[in-house]
Amino acid sequence: MRKFLCFATLLSVALTSFAQSGTNSPYSQYGLGQLSEQSGGFNRGMNGLALGFHEHNQVNHLNPASYSEIDSLTFIFDVGMSGQVTNFKEGGKKLNANNADFEYAVAAFRAFRHLGVSFGILPYTNVGYNYSQTVELNDGNKTVATNTYSGTGGIHLVYLGAGWQPLRGLSIGANVGYLWGGYTRTVVNSYSDSYANSLVKRYTADVRNYKLDFGLQYTAKLSKKDELTIGLSYSLGHEIGGEPLLEIVSQNTQTGVADTTSSANSGNKLQLEIPHSYGVGFMYNHNNKVKVGVDYNLQQWSKVKHPVSVGGDGAVLYQMAEGMFNDRHKITLGTEICPGAESRSFIKRIRYRAGVSYTSPYLKIGNQDGPKEFSASVGFGIPIMNAYNSRSILNISGKWVNLKAGQFITENTFMLNIGLTFNERWFAKWKVE
Repeated sequence: MRKFLCFATLLSVALTSFAQSGTNSPYSQYGLGQLSEQSGGFNRGMNGLALGFHEHNQVNHLNPASYSEIDSLTFIFDVGMSGQVTNFKEGGKKLNANNADFEYAVAAFRAFRHLGVSFGILPYTNVGYNYSQTVELNDGNKTVATNTYSGTGGIHLVYLGAGWQPLRGLSIGANVGYLWGGYTRTVVNSYSDSYANSLVKRYTADVRNYKLDFGLQYTAKLSKKDELTIGLSYSLGHEIGGEPLLEIVSQNTQTGVADTTSSANSGNKLQLEIPHSYGVGFMYNHNNKVKVGVDYNLQQWSKVKHPVSVGGDGAVLYQMAEGMFNDRHKITLGTEICPGAESRSFIKRIRYRAGVSYTSPYLKIGNQDGPKEFSASVGFGIPIMNAYNSRSILNISGKWVNLKAGQFITENTFMLNIGLTFNERWFAKWKVE
Protein backbone atom coordinates (compact mmCIF):
# COMPACT_ATOMS: atom_id res chain seq x y z
CA MET A 1 0.00 0.00 0.00
CA ARG A 2 2.85 2.39 0.81
CA LYS A 3 4.29 1.82 -2.67
CA PHE A 4 0.98 2.66 -4.31
CA LEU A 5 0.72 5.79 -2.17
CA CYS A 6 4.24 6.79 -3.23
CA PHE A 7 3.28 6.33 -6.89
CA ALA A 8 0.09 8.38 -6.42
CA THR A 9 2.08 11.16 -4.74
CA LEU A 10 4.61 11.34 -7.58
CA LEU A 11 1.80 11.32 -10.14
CA SER A 12 0.09 14.24 -8.39
CA VAL A 13 3.41 16.13 -8.43
CA ALA A 14 3.60 15.53 -12.18
CA LEU A 15 0.05 16.84 -12.69
CA THR A 16 0.87 19.97 -10.73
CA SER A 17 4.16 20.50 -12.58
CA PHE A 18 2.51 20.18 -15.99
CA ALA A 19 0.61 23.37 -15.25
CA GLN A 20 3.95 25.11 -15.83
CA SER A 21 5.58 25.68 -19.21
CA GLY A 22 8.70 23.76 -20.19
CA THR A 23 10.01 26.20 -22.78
CA ASN A 24 11.14 29.79 -23.31
CA SER A 25 11.20 29.59 -27.10
CA PRO A 26 9.56 32.32 -29.24
CA TYR A 27 8.91 29.56 -31.79
CA SER A 28 6.30 28.15 -29.38
CA GLN A 29 3.95 30.97 -30.46
CA TYR A 30 3.17 29.04 -33.64
CA GLY A 31 0.87 26.06 -34.16
CA LEU A 32 0.06 24.05 -31.04
CA GLY A 33 3.33 25.11 -29.41
CA GLN A 34 6.75 23.54 -29.20
CA LEU A 35 6.46 19.76 -29.71
CA SER A 36 7.67 17.81 -26.68
CA GLU A 37 10.18 14.99 -26.98
CA GLN A 38 8.00 12.50 -25.05
CA SER A 39 10.79 9.94 -24.68
CA GLY A 40 11.73 8.27 -21.40
CA GLY A 41 14.96 8.44 -19.44
CA PHE A 42 16.81 5.65 -21.25
CA ASN A 43 15.66 6.87 -24.70
CA ARG A 44 16.95 10.40 -24.04
CA GLY A 45 20.54 9.20 -23.74
CA MET A 46 20.15 8.01 -27.36
CA ASN A 47 18.44 11.27 -28.39
CA GLY A 48 14.96 9.73 -28.37
CA LEU A 49 15.74 6.50 -30.26
CA ALA A 50 12.93 4.09 -29.46
CA LEU A 51 11.00 2.27 -32.21
CA GLY A 52 13.13 -0.89 -32.35
CA PHE A 53 13.85 -1.16 -28.62
CA HIS A 54 12.05 -3.63 -26.34
CA GLU A 55 13.64 -3.53 -22.89
CA HIS A 56 12.57 -5.89 -20.12
CA ASN A 57 13.36 -3.32 -17.40
CA GLN A 58 12.45 0.03 -19.01
CA VAL A 59 9.21 1.64 -20.20
CA ASN A 60 9.31 2.46 -23.93
CA HIS A 61 5.94 4.16 -24.50
CA LEU A 62 6.97 5.46 -27.95
CA ASN A 63 6.30 1.96 -29.30
CA PRO A 64 3.58 0.21 -27.26
CA ALA A 65 4.46 -3.17 -28.81
CA SER A 66 7.52 -3.15 -26.52
CA TYR A 67 5.35 -3.66 -23.40
CA SER A 68 5.14 -7.38 -24.18
CA GLU A 69 8.81 -7.77 -23.15
CA ILE A 70 8.32 -6.35 -19.62
CA ASP A 71 9.62 -8.71 -16.91
CA SER A 72 7.08 -10.73 -15.00
CA LEU A 73 6.76 -10.30 -11.22
CA THR A 74 7.92 -6.67 -11.38
CA PHE A 75 6.39 -3.22 -11.44
CA ILE A 76 8.38 -0.54 -13.30
CA PHE A 77 7.90 3.12 -12.51
CA ASP A 78 9.90 5.81 -14.36
CA VAL A 79 9.92 9.52 -13.50
CA GLY A 80 12.00 12.22 -15.17
CA MET A 81 12.88 15.88 -14.87
CA SER A 82 15.10 18.27 -16.79
CA GLY A 83 16.93 21.56 -16.51
CA GLN A 84 18.01 23.64 -19.47
CA VAL A 85 19.90 26.75 -20.47
CA THR A 86 19.00 28.36 -23.80
CA ASN A 87 21.00 30.97 -25.69
CA PHE A 88 19.01 33.15 -28.12
CA LYS A 89 20.84 35.02 -30.87
CA GLU A 90 19.44 37.47 -33.42
CA GLY A 91 21.14 40.29 -35.32
CA GLY A 92 24.25 40.25 -33.13
CA LYS A 93 22.25 40.35 -29.89
CA LYS A 94 22.37 37.48 -27.39
CA LEU A 95 20.22 36.51 -24.43
CA ASN A 96 20.22 33.52 -22.04
CA ALA A 97 17.20 31.92 -20.34
CA ASN A 98 16.93 29.10 -17.81
CA ASN A 99 14.14 26.60 -17.30
CA ALA A 100 13.38 23.45 -15.30
CA ASP A 101 10.51 21.04 -15.69
CA PHE A 102 9.05 17.79 -14.35
CA GLU A 103 9.00 15.84 -17.61
CA TYR A 104 7.03 12.62 -17.26
CA ALA A 105 5.80 9.79 -15.05
CA VAL A 106 5.17 6.36 -16.62
CA ALA A 107 4.71 2.84 -15.31
CA ALA A 108 4.46 -0.72 -16.66
CA PHE A 109 3.94 -4.29 -15.50
CA ARG A 110 3.26 -7.76 -16.88
CA ALA A 111 -0.48 -8.49 -16.71
CA PHE A 112 -0.49 -11.96 -18.29
CA ARG A 113 1.95 -14.12 -20.20
CA HIS A 114 3.16 -12.20 -23.27
CA LEU A 115 0.95 -9.23 -22.33
CA GLY A 116 2.32 -6.05 -20.78
CA VAL A 117 0.43 -2.96 -19.62
CA SER A 118 1.66 0.63 -19.30
CA PHE A 119 0.17 3.95 -18.21
CA GLY A 120 1.51 7.42 -17.57
CA ILE A 121 1.45 11.15 -18.09
CA LEU A 122 3.71 13.30 -20.25
CA PRO A 123 3.73 16.61 -22.16
CA TYR A 124 2.57 16.84 -25.79
CA THR A 125 3.31 20.51 -26.54
CA ASN A 126 4.63 23.50 -24.57
CA VAL A 127 3.95 27.24 -24.95
CA GLY A 128 6.10 29.76 -23.10
CA TYR A 129 7.60 33.04 -24.36
CA ASN A 130 7.69 36.76 -23.57
CA TYR A 131 9.47 39.38 -25.70
CA SER A 132 8.88 42.82 -27.19
CA GLN A 133 9.87 44.99 -30.15
CA THR A 134 9.98 48.79 -30.28
CA VAL A 135 10.06 51.23 -33.17
CA GLU A 136 9.97 55.03 -33.35
CA LEU A 137 7.16 56.34 -35.53
CA ASN A 138 7.84 59.05 -38.06
CA ASP A 139 5.55 61.67 -36.52
CA GLY A 140 6.07 65.07 -34.90
CA ASN A 141 5.76 63.69 -31.34
CA LYS A 142 8.47 61.02 -31.81
CA THR A 143 5.97 58.42 -30.64
CA VAL A 144 7.42 55.02 -29.78
CA ALA A 145 5.33 51.96 -30.66
CA THR A 146 5.88 48.76 -28.66
CA ASN A 147 4.67 45.31 -29.65
CA THR A 148 4.73 42.80 -26.78
CA TYR A 149 4.31 39.08 -27.43
CA SER A 150 3.63 36.60 -24.63
CA GLY A 151 2.20 33.11 -24.30
CA THR A 152 1.69 30.34 -21.76
CA GLY A 153 0.19 26.87 -21.70
CA GLY A 154 0.58 23.57 -23.46
CA ILE A 155 -1.18 20.29 -24.16
CA HIS A 156 -0.62 17.24 -21.96
CA LEU A 157 -1.23 13.53 -22.49
CA VAL A 158 -2.31 10.75 -20.14
CA TYR A 159 -2.40 7.25 -21.63
CA LEU A 160 -3.14 3.58 -20.99
CA GLY A 161 -1.54 1.02 -23.27
CA ALA A 162 -0.93 -2.69 -23.79
CA GLY A 163 1.53 -4.78 -25.78
CA TRP A 164 0.93 -8.42 -26.76
CA GLN A 165 3.16 -11.07 -28.33
CA PRO A 166 0.86 -13.39 -30.33
CA LEU A 167 3.76 -15.16 -32.09
CA ARG A 168 7.37 -15.71 -31.15
CA GLY A 169 9.32 -12.61 -32.20
CA LEU A 170 6.20 -10.60 -33.16
CA SER A 171 4.57 -8.04 -30.87
CA ILE A 172 1.75 -5.56 -31.38
CA GLY A 173 0.50 -2.81 -29.09
CA ALA A 174 -1.60 0.31 -28.70
CA ASN A 175 -1.89 3.36 -26.45
CA VAL A 176 -5.23 5.03 -25.80
CA GLY A 177 -4.61 8.58 -24.61
CA TYR A 178 -6.44 11.69 -23.50
CA LEU A 179 -5.20 15.14 -24.49
CA TRP A 180 -6.01 18.14 -22.36
CA GLY A 181 -4.74 21.68 -21.94
CA GLY A 182 -4.59 24.78 -24.06
CA TYR A 183 -2.84 28.07 -24.57
CA THR A 184 -3.21 31.80 -24.16
CA ARG A 185 -1.24 33.96 -26.58
CA THR A 186 -1.32 37.74 -26.37
CA VAL A 187 -0.11 40.49 -28.69
CA VAL A 188 -0.18 44.03 -27.24
CA ASN A 189 0.30 47.08 -29.49
CA SER A 190 0.93 50.13 -27.25
CA TYR A 191 2.26 53.66 -27.78
CA SER A 192 4.20 56.19 -25.75
CA ASP A 193 1.49 58.74 -26.64
CA SER A 194 -1.09 58.25 -23.88
CA TYR A 195 -3.88 59.55 -26.12
CA ALA A 196 -3.38 56.74 -28.63
CA ASN A 197 -5.44 53.59 -28.17
CA SER A 198 -3.61 50.40 -27.27
CA LEU A 199 -4.70 47.20 -29.02
CA VAL A 200 -4.67 43.76 -27.39
CA LYS A 201 -5.19 40.56 -29.38
CA ARG A 202 -5.74 37.46 -27.27
CA TYR A 203 -5.67 33.99 -28.86
CA THR A 204 -6.99 31.14 -26.68
CA ALA A 205 -7.86 27.45 -27.00
CA ASP A 206 -8.89 24.68 -24.60
CA VAL A 207 -8.36 21.06 -25.74
CA ARG A 208 -10.16 17.96 -24.41
CA ASN A 209 -9.85 15.00 -26.79
CA TYR A 210 -8.51 11.50 -27.42
CA LYS A 211 -5.28 10.23 -28.99
CA LEU A 212 -4.55 6.80 -30.46
CA ASP A 213 -1.09 5.30 -31.07
CA PHE A 214 -0.25 1.88 -32.49
CA GLY A 215 3.00 -0.08 -32.65
CA LEU A 216 4.50 -3.28 -34.04
CA GLN A 217 7.85 -5.00 -33.51
CA TYR A 218 9.37 -8.07 -35.13
CA THR A 219 12.66 -9.58 -34.00
CA ALA A 220 14.66 -11.93 -36.23
CA LYS A 221 17.49 -14.06 -34.87
CA LEU A 222 20.59 -13.62 -37.05
CA SER A 223 22.80 -15.90 -34.96
CA LYS A 224 23.09 -17.18 -31.40
CA LYS A 225 24.27 -13.76 -30.20
CA ASP A 226 22.83 -11.39 -32.81
CA GLU A 227 19.31 -10.22 -33.57
CA LEU A 228 17.62 -7.50 -35.61
CA THR A 229 14.36 -5.82 -34.62
CA ILE A 230 12.18 -3.72 -36.87
CA GLY A 231 9.67 -1.39 -35.23
CA LEU A 232 6.70 0.40 -36.78
CA SER A 233 4.46 3.07 -35.29
CA TYR A 234 1.38 5.00 -36.32
CA SER A 235 -0.53 7.82 -34.60
CA LEU A 236 -4.00 8.77 -35.75
CA GLY A 237 -4.46 12.33 -36.96
CA HIS A 238 -7.79 14.03 -36.34
CA GLU A 239 -9.55 17.15 -35.09
CA ILE A 240 -9.07 17.80 -31.38
CA GLY A 241 -11.46 20.72 -30.94
CA GLY A 242 -10.11 23.37 -28.59
CA GLU A 243 -12.65 26.06 -29.56
CA PRO A 244 -9.92 28.50 -30.65
CA LEU A 245 -10.98 32.10 -30.12
CA LEU A 246 -9.55 35.53 -30.95
CA GLU A 247 -10.53 38.47 -28.74
CA ILE A 248 -9.56 42.06 -29.59
CA VAL A 249 -9.50 44.76 -26.92
CA SER A 250 -9.04 48.43 -27.79
CA GLN A 251 -8.29 50.60 -24.75
CA ASN A 252 -7.43 54.24 -24.07
CA THR A 253 -5.38 54.87 -20.92
CA GLN A 254 -6.61 58.46 -20.65
CA THR A 255 -10.32 57.70 -20.73
CA GLY A 256 -10.14 54.18 -19.31
CA VAL A 257 -12.67 53.02 -21.90
CA ALA A 258 -12.13 49.52 -23.31
CA ASP A 259 -13.92 47.95 -26.23
CA THR A 260 -13.79 44.13 -26.46
CA THR A 261 -14.88 42.19 -29.53
CA SER A 262 -14.67 38.55 -30.55
CA SER A 263 -13.72 37.89 -34.15
CA ALA A 264 -16.15 36.37 -36.60
CA ASN A 265 -15.38 32.85 -37.85
CA SER A 266 -16.98 32.78 -41.32
CA GLY A 267 -19.80 30.51 -40.12
CA ASN A 268 -17.58 27.43 -39.66
CA LYS A 269 -16.68 25.89 -36.31
CA LEU A 270 -12.96 26.25 -35.67
CA GLN A 271 -11.03 23.10 -34.77
CA LEU A 272 -7.42 22.44 -33.83
CA GLU A 273 -5.90 19.34 -35.42
CA ILE A 274 -3.07 16.84 -34.89
CA PRO A 275 -1.38 15.09 -37.85
CA HIS A 276 -1.16 11.50 -38.95
CA SER A 277 2.28 10.25 -37.86
CA TYR A 278 4.31 7.30 -39.13
CA GLY A 279 7.55 5.80 -37.87
CA VAL A 280 9.94 2.99 -38.73
CA GLY A 281 13.02 1.94 -36.81
CA PHE A 282 15.69 -0.76 -36.75
CA MET A 283 17.71 -2.02 -33.82
CA TYR A 284 20.68 -4.40 -34.06
CA ASN A 285 21.51 -6.21 -30.83
CA HIS A 286 24.79 -8.06 -30.26
CA ASN A 287 24.65 -10.28 -27.19
CA ASN A 288 22.81 -7.57 -25.19
CA LYS A 289 26.12 -5.71 -25.01
CA VAL A 290 25.98 -3.48 -28.09
CA LYS A 291 22.75 -2.06 -29.47
CA VAL A 292 22.68 0.24 -32.50
CA GLY A 293 19.52 1.68 -34.00
CA VAL A 294 18.03 4.18 -36.41
CA ASP A 295 14.53 5.75 -36.42
CA TYR A 296 12.67 7.70 -39.08
CA ASN A 297 9.50 9.62 -38.22
CA LEU A 298 7.07 11.49 -40.49
CA GLN A 299 4.38 13.82 -39.20
CA GLN A 300 2.02 15.04 -41.92
CA TRP A 301 1.60 18.60 -40.72
CA SER A 302 1.14 19.85 -44.30
CA LYS A 303 -2.38 18.37 -44.25
CA VAL A 304 -3.30 20.05 -40.96
CA LYS A 305 -5.48 23.16 -40.95
CA HIS A 306 -4.97 25.89 -38.37
CA PRO A 307 -6.94 29.06 -37.45
CA VAL A 308 -5.52 32.38 -38.64
CA SER A 309 -6.75 35.98 -38.47
CA VAL A 310 -7.41 37.77 -41.76
CA GLY A 311 -8.15 41.46 -42.23
CA GLY A 312 -7.35 44.75 -40.51
CA ASP A 313 -8.00 45.93 -36.99
CA GLY A 314 -11.48 47.10 -37.88
CA ALA A 315 -12.90 43.83 -39.23
CA VAL A 316 -10.94 40.69 -38.42
CA LEU A 317 -12.00 37.28 -39.71
CA TYR A 318 -10.71 34.25 -37.76
CA GLN A 319 -10.85 31.16 -39.95
CA MET A 320 -9.24 27.81 -40.74
CA ALA A 321 -6.43 27.89 -43.30
CA GLU A 322 -4.38 25.30 -45.17
CA GLY A 323 -0.68 25.40 -45.97
CA MET A 324 0.36 26.69 -42.55
CA PHE A 325 2.91 23.89 -41.99
CA ASN A 326 5.31 21.56 -43.78
CA ASP A 327 5.61 17.82 -43.22
CA ARG A 328 8.01 17.12 -40.35
CA HIS A 329 10.76 14.57 -41.04
CA LYS A 330 13.04 13.35 -38.27
CA ILE A 331 15.88 10.84 -38.42
CA THR A 332 17.72 9.61 -35.33
CA LEU A 333 20.80 7.42 -34.96
CA GLY A 334 21.81 6.08 -31.57
CA THR A 335 23.58 3.36 -29.61
CA GLU A 336 23.75 1.77 -26.18
CA ILE A 337 26.77 -0.18 -24.91
CA CYS A 338 26.72 -2.26 -21.73
CA PRO A 339 29.82 -4.48 -21.18
CA GLY A 340 28.04 -6.81 -18.74
CA ALA A 341 24.43 -6.29 -17.63
CA GLU A 342 24.63 -9.29 -15.25
CA SER A 343 28.23 -8.76 -14.16
CA ARG A 344 29.20 -8.36 -10.51
CA SER A 345 31.33 -5.40 -11.54
CA PHE A 346 29.52 -2.10 -11.06
CA ILE A 347 31.43 -0.43 -13.92
CA LYS A 348 30.55 -3.17 -16.39
CA ARG A 349 26.84 -2.85 -15.59
CA ILE A 350 26.72 0.84 -16.54
CA ARG A 351 24.95 1.53 -19.84
CA TYR A 352 26.69 4.08 -22.10
CA ARG A 353 24.47 5.85 -24.61
CA ALA A 354 24.75 8.39 -27.43
CA GLY A 355 22.58 9.67 -30.27
CA VAL A 356 22.20 12.35 -32.97
CA SER A 357 19.13 13.67 -34.82
CA TYR A 358 18.09 15.95 -37.66
CA THR A 359 14.56 17.36 -37.94
CA SER A 360 13.30 19.24 -40.98
CA PRO A 361 11.43 22.54 -40.48
CA TYR A 362 7.67 22.09 -40.27
CA LEU A 363 6.67 25.58 -39.11
CA LYS A 364 6.05 28.38 -41.58
CA ILE A 365 6.76 31.94 -40.47
CA GLY A 366 5.16 34.19 -43.03
CA ASN A 367 6.17 32.71 -46.37
CA GLN A 368 9.42 31.25 -45.05
CA ASP A 369 10.26 27.94 -43.45
CA GLY A 370 10.72 27.85 -39.70
CA PRO A 371 13.73 26.42 -37.85
CA LYS A 372 15.45 23.19 -38.70
CA GLU A 373 16.77 21.24 -35.76
CA PHE A 374 20.09 19.50 -35.09
CA SER A 375 20.61 17.71 -31.78
CA ALA A 376 23.03 15.34 -30.06
CA SER A 377 23.03 13.60 -26.70
CA VAL A 378 25.14 11.39 -24.44
CA GLY A 379 23.95 9.52 -21.39
CA PHE A 380 24.47 6.84 -18.78
CA GLY A 381 22.26 4.21 -17.21
CA ILE A 382 23.65 3.70 -13.72
CA PRO A 383 22.42 0.63 -11.78
CA ILE A 384 21.23 1.16 -8.23
CA MET A 385 22.68 -1.69 -6.18
CA ASN A 386 21.86 -2.22 -2.52
CA ALA A 387 20.65 -4.93 -0.17
CA TYR A 388 17.02 -4.48 -1.20
CA ASN A 389 17.10 -3.78 -4.94
CA SER A 390 19.58 -4.35 -7.77
CA ARG A 391 17.23 -3.72 -10.70
CA SER A 392 16.49 0.00 -10.51
CA ILE A 393 18.39 2.40 -12.80
CA LEU A 394 19.37 6.06 -12.65
CA ASN A 395 19.34 7.50 -16.19
CA ILE A 396 21.35 10.69 -16.71
CA SER A 397 21.84 12.39 -20.08
CA GLY A 398 22.97 15.67 -21.56
CA LYS A 399 21.61 17.09 -24.81
CA TRP A 400 22.42 19.94 -27.17
CA VAL A 401 19.72 21.29 -29.51
CA ASN A 402 20.27 23.86 -32.27
CA LEU A 403 17.28 25.62 -33.88
CA LYS A 404 18.10 27.85 -36.83
CA ALA A 405 15.91 29.53 -39.45
CA GLY A 406 17.47 32.03 -41.86
CA GLN A 407 17.29 35.58 -40.50
CA PHE A 408 15.12 34.54 -37.54
CA ILE A 409 16.24 33.75 -34.00
CA THR A 410 18.88 31.04 -33.51
CA GLU A 411 18.51 28.93 -30.38
CA ASN A 412 21.13 26.76 -28.72
CA THR A 413 19.80 24.74 -25.78
CA PHE A 414 21.86 22.68 -23.36
CA MET A 415 19.69 20.28 -21.38
CA LEU A 416 20.36 17.95 -18.46
CA ASN A 417 17.86 15.09 -18.09
CA ILE A 418 17.55 12.93 -14.99
CA GLY A 419 15.27 9.89 -14.91
CA LEU A 420 14.85 7.31 -12.18
CA THR A 421 13.46 3.90 -13.09
CA PHE A 422 12.16 1.98 -10.08
CA ASN A 423 12.00 -1.75 -10.77
CA GLU A 424 10.29 -3.43 -7.83
CA ARG A 425 9.46 -7.11 -7.33
CA TRP A 426 5.78 -6.69 -6.42
CA PHE A 427 4.08 -9.83 -7.63
CA ALA A 428 6.37 -12.62 -6.36
CA LYS A 429 4.88 -15.38 -4.20
CA TRP A 430 7.16 -16.34 -1.34
CA LYS A 431 7.31 -19.83 0.17
CA VAL A 432 8.52 -20.83 3.63
CA GLU A 433 9.82 -24.38 3.88
